Amino acid sequence: QVQLVESGGGLVQAGGSLRLSCAASGSIFSINQMGWYRQAPGKERELVATIASGGSTNYADSVKGRFTITRDNAKITVYLQMNSLKPEDTAVYYCAALGVVLRTTRGWYDYWGQGTQVTVSS
Repeated sequence: QVQLVESGGGLVQAGGSLRLSCAASGSIFSINQMGWYRQAPGKERELVATIASGGSTNYADSVKGRFTITRDNAKITVYLQMNSLKPEDTAVYYCAALGVVLRTTRGWYDYWGQGTQVTVSS
């Protein structure tokens, strides 16, 4: 019912930048939070950043000052601008749509993208 399509991952040298995009589509009435999580090999998935429909943001301490999350509600798209990348930022990045209200059913649902690889070389 809801699809999240991510783009923008890749390979970059330390100190470089990447911009991730995630577009949501489907029978969406509203989305409470959109955001990005990441999972490195051998580690648990962790929060990177989220943004609420009203624009309030939340960042992991490890990315504060380097990453910026923005959201285009009209396009139902969330972006993650990643600057000053470090090798420890290497992970699969997952887009999340949390607290989704659908036009067709009651309730709140969470959806995840398929993930996009970000690799930062030293």
